[in-house]
Amino acid sequence: MESAALHMKSPLPWNGASPGAAAEPPAVELLPWGFPELDALTGGLPRGGLTVIAGPASSGRTSLALSLLAQMTAREEICAWVDASHSFDPGSAQMGGADLRRLLWVRSSNVEQAFPAADLLLHSGGFGLVVLDLGDIPPSALHRVPLSFWFRFRHAIERTPTALLVLEQEPAAKSCASLVLRLQRKAVHWSVMPNASVKPARLLRAVSLCAEVIRSRLPIPPATMPPASFSVRTPWNFPNEAWNDR
Repeated sequence: MESAALHMKSPLPWNGASPGAAAEPPAVELLPWGFPELDALTGGLPRGGLTVIAGPASSGRTSLALSLLAQMTAREEICAWVDASHSFDPGSAQMGGADLRRLLWVRSSNVEQAFPAADLLLHSGGFGLVVLDLGDIPPSALHRVPLSFWFRFRHAIERTPTALLVLEQEPAAKSCASLVLRLQRKAVHWSVMPNASVKPARLLRAVSLCAEVIRSRLPIPPATMPPASFSVRTPWNFPNEAWNDR
């Protein structure tokens, strides 16, 4: 797969300028995250750019990505999810609103398979969102990935409508990333079902998160803006009236 990906090129759209003429860089289109606090902090998710969401386990990386996936498929855009450690749950994605008919799920067993697969998808084009889920991969393993892969990813999606979202514990893309966010969990909200057969029966309802911009090459608000706090609901929520908050 890797050798095939190395020979694929993504054509850049012609902007009408004559060959060799200097062209102004196109304006970056920013997609809303779906959370006003996060949109105010970052300006949005850039198309044609690489965005990293970093954070430890249970920091909300996947929940935020699933929420974005639901929005993108609702706009009838084709998306892809490269699963590097068999952690993606299509049932949870569907309950969260994602249209699985518009999702290509690529399962891989390790980094050596995940990166060439993502490279092939990005160079093929046609995707509104590509998620590279490396959240369960140790940072030490990602540090061994050649930096050339990240450069290939960045060049493959420049001036295209594709947004690349990378989930990991620690940022590894370095200067190739247009936006790097760090997530931290602030609070966990549980729900209790009063008629459950097992008492007490609790289910995770939502997670309150704190997002901080680590690096950005986007026209965002001043860097002095404090980190944003927001809550992400879990996709398996029952109607609120059937549950009591705890």
